[in-house]
Amino acid sequence: MILKTPSDAAVLKPESLPVHERGGGARTTPLISPALGGRSFLTGYTAFDGGTEIPFHSHDCEESVVLMEGRAMLDIDDRSIELKAHDVTWIPPNVPHRFRNLSADQPMKILWIYAHARATRTLTASGETRPIAAEHGLR
Repeated sequence: MILKTPSDAAVLKPESLPVHERGGGARTTPLISPALGGRSFLTGYTAFDGGTEIPFHSHDCEESVVLMEGRAMLDIDDRSIELKAHDVTWIPPNVPHRFRNLSADQPMKILWIYAHARATRTLTASGETRPIAAEHGLR
């Protein structure tokens, strides 16, 4: 559910928003996007089932990720850095990285924030690049 005010501000209720399967046990809930009226950044949640990891990838802009729940590993710059709930990352543009759920049976959730609304994701293994908003049917 999205509640709009007369000024076009919005309050989002994530439990009622569409969830998009990313495959392999990861699901994304888009939050702020151009479809909502966002012009300068893009946000959303990604939930990871136990043992789930996403592939190495990079973005064409800065990214910040907040670990909302669970325990995670950030793999970046040939390092693995353990994260606990409420730890915050900042990742420069074009730096390959990935997040892994350290628990085999407990969920993990991240909040991601991209520095512009037209951010892209490039998969390191294939070089394939897609707009993040397009992955979720957003404009």
